[in-house]
Amino acid sequence: MSFDIHVNDRSFDAPPRPGQCLRTYLRDRGWFGVKKGCDAGDCGACTVHVDGEPVHSCLYPAVRADGRRVTTVEGLAGADGELHPVQRKFLDAQGFQCGFCTAGFLMTTAKLDEDQLADLPRALKGNLCRCTGYRAIEDAIRGVKNVEEPSPGRAVGRNLGAPAGPQVVTGTARYTFDIDVPGLLHMKLLRSPHPHARIVAIDTAAALRVPGVHAVLTHHDAPERHFSSARHEHPTEDPDDTRVLDDVVRFVGQRVAAVVADTEAAAEEGCRQVVVTYEELPYVLDPEEAMGPGAPVIHAKEAEASRIARPQNNVVGEVHGEIGSVTDGFAAADLVYEERFRTQRVQHASLETHGCVAYFEDGEEGGEEDGERLVVRSSTQVPFLTRRALCALYDLPREKVRVVAGRVGGGFGGKQEMLTEDIVVLAALRLKRPVKLEFTRAEQFFGATTRHPFGIRIKAGARKDGTLTALQLRVVSNTGAYGNHGPAVMFHSVGESMAVYRAPHKKVDAYSVYTNTVPAGAFRGYGLGQVTFAVESAMDELARRLGIDPLVFRERNIIGPGEHMISPGGEEEDLHIASYGLDQCLKVVRDAIAEDTSADQAPEGWLVGQGAAMSMIATGPPGGHFADATVTLLEDGTYDIAVGTAEFGNGTTTVHQQITAGALGTTVDRIAVRQSDTDVVRHDTGAFGSAGTVVAGKAVMKAANGLAERILTFAAEHVRVPRSLCRLTADAVECEGRPVPLKELYEAARSRGVEMSAAGHWGGSPRSVAFNAQWFRIAVDPGTGEMKILRSVHSADAGKVMNPMQCRGQVEGGVAQALGATLFEQVLIDEGGKVVTPAFRRYRLPAYADVPRTEVHFMQTSDAIGPLGAKSMSESPFNPVAPAFANALRDATGVRFTEVPLLRDKVWLALEEHRAGGAVEGGSAAAHPSREGSV
Repeated sequence: MSFDIHVNDRSFDAPPRPGQCLRTYLRDRGWFGVKKGCDAGDCGACTVHVDGEPVHSCLYPAVRADGRRVTTVEGLAGADGELHPVQRKFLDAQGFQCGFCTAGFLMTTAKLDEDQLADLPRALKGNLCRCTGYRAIEDAIRGVKNVEEPSPGRAVGRNLGAPAGPQVVTGTARYTFDIDVPGLLHMKLLRSPHPHARIVAIDTAAALRVPGVHAVLTHHDAPERHFSSARHEHPTEDPDDTRVLDDVVRFVGQRVAAVVADTEAAAEEGCRQVVVTYEELPYVLDPEEAMGPGAPVIHAKEAEASRIARPQNNVVGEVHGEIGSVTDGFAAADLVYEERFRTQRVQHASLETHGCVAYFEDGEEGGEEDGERLVVRSSTQVPFLTRRALCALYDLPREKVRVVAGRVGGGFGGKQEMLTEDIVVLAALRLKRPVKLEFTRAEQFFGATTRHPFGIRIKAGARKDGTLTALQLRVVSNTGAYGNHGPAVMFHSVGESMAVYRAPHKKVDAYSVYTNTVPAGAFRGYGLGQVTFAVESAMDELARRLGIDPLVFRERNIIGPGEHMISPGGEEEDLHIASYGLDQCLKVVRDAIAEDTSADQAPEGWLVGQGAAMSMIATGPPGGHFADATVTLLEDGTYDIAVGTAEFGNGTTTVHQQITAGALGTTVDRIAVRQSDTDVVRHDTGAFGSAGTVVAGKAVMKAANGLAERILTFAAEHVRVPRSLCRLTADAVECEGRPVPLKELYEAARSRGVEMSAAGHWGGSPRSVAFNAQWFRIAVDPGTGEMKILRSVHSADAGKVMNPMQCRGQVEGGVAQALGATLFEQVLIDEGGKVVTPAFRRYRLPAYADVPRTEVHFMQTSDAIGPLGAKSMSESPFNPVAPAFANALRDATGVRFTEVPLLRDKVWLALEEHRAGGAVEGGSAAAHPSREGSV
């Protein structure tokens, strides 16, 4: 058949494959700015113009583009390279973070008319962003300029743009799959339909007969070794309970076999042809039942070897501790509040799904035997830890394996995991061919990880004057079928959430429990958000019942500067209050309440209430988080930073440039950054635990300061003047008023064999703490349960704010993501253990219309530990949001809601019961039971 399509003024006549969508047709021809986020028309990341009209190319049949003109984000700019006005606006506003959704927003925005611009909630309903919280996107559309121009030496504390900004807005930033690998094979996974079963037999003969299929891998082909998919600096933090392919499946969706073929279609057909005989086993979905007598044992392993606390009881990890005597503390209380709280499963929903490509390259030696090296290009937050795990799993020498992370399209902790690299490398080693595995959106829901569901029983006592006497927690975390991150999340959850409050008597019993459900993993806040929901709700309820202002109650009981942070789980000796801004955070809330007039915006007849919550978080994970950095003067007088931290919208690349520019007296545009490639940078534990600024940033600072001293010392010797009379400028060293170009100094140093480079290292310890507070005023329709946020205020103690624009974006994104988890996000699992919300249209993400503008306030503190006084601020904004909203809902309705999400129908039912006398003032309003059982 004849076919003619014009893409960005280029003509193509190759007809599409039968059934092929326009998105894959365009990407096959190198237009990588067209992204895959959902393949269902839900996210808008694939938006292109067809004859000038925006369409979701994942739903548009490629054959329909015959004879039409298609424009992708790469074609928006003029022929002379001049940016389209919309691209310029997004660049000036920095209307992006990870940038994976940006091309879709650009293509949509470019075609908005005046009426649509006046109604952005409707105009943007077809585009989703998981990172920004949408304020920066609105700023871009409205023409607000947030980015400042760089100037020499004045970098830290300024709103400087992301170095990859021009590539993001032109669609030329390269994410994981934005490469062309010759001879690439495609992998698809056959997954278990059962929550617990033993594989008796696998017949692969029919699958191997499918045209284009090269291999079918089963547990017979996999290493016998057990490992954890979680990635930490110290592998012993996680239980060894996982195999690449196992003969026992423990959740619906676990991989059973991998089919590798010339095309995805052939691989999918191969999966359909694999015949598996299962022996179904008893299963358990409820963690309380899983710990009980007679429950099926999910991992029958030796505890010491596997590091599973009590395999026979399905307890992967536990912590028990008591300070003082809670019995005495409750006896001394005038009021004791006891309640049970629950949080649900939430998906990370990063728009770039999990996946990787493995291929081979020749090393310097050349030849298959000596020079061939394995390259793994992965959407990962932890390239170095992934390389280490792959080498251990397959007995590969480290120098023969290279792991590269391109620009990562969102992470939120979900990519602190090895979920695809192990199986892809198995296939690549077997076939000696390049192999690709890219998760579908559905696989993200049932084959990746989720936030841990928690059940929290809290008991708190206080005197009439508002002084806490005792605080007790019983926490059960559902870690799912595998223990990746389970013990660490459980331990962290009962750390700072309890330590932030003074109470002479504290007790905790916490359990991380296996069930036959999709595994949970690392997620923004790492367990603190779940327990903070319970603790902050309980503090609010105690204050209300005692007749004390909830802010006053908190101020009487929070720890102060210089105090020890004490948790029954054990004191962490390297954790310090190196700067204190919690009092300022609460003052921001108090001032907001005092001057607030947003209640006037509430519709007539609606209930209005306000509520606040606070949180504390360590600025880095315990046990060591390592980063190495090198800063080098280049031949042309510019600089190079080599650092391992991955960039996925966290903004660390910009911060590292700013730190270096400040130390070297130059501008950020004279500094290049190499990162996330195990071949070209030194070790970095990874971009998680909010470590990008406070760990990798400190290593960069040490390297930059070291290079500045080296340059100045050499310059003084070179021109024979005292060192004290030398000063670094943008492109030279002024020596007693005489500018000596950096190019000249480089040449002089090279001729004398002096290396103009310096290294920095930081081990992540000691650590400080960051503080946050959130306040909402909301309105509730008592007739329908509908809720509106009238005002949202967030105060953040981030120490010295390195880039206010970026840090504000992190806070706004964290609040937006937390609001989704508070109000409607929920991974539902049926009675057979199957995820029944495997798509965005069944799992509601916050869209532009759902997210209010949050007023962000930064406190005036400077940390004694963090680089240049900075503290972390990527994870912590999430944690106080749910309890602040629940406290506002309690204030408005008189009902204490103890479970999230706070669905509209749930609120309406609770109000109906309350009006009918079924609930007392401040009584509990529980959600409908989860399909995976109570936690």
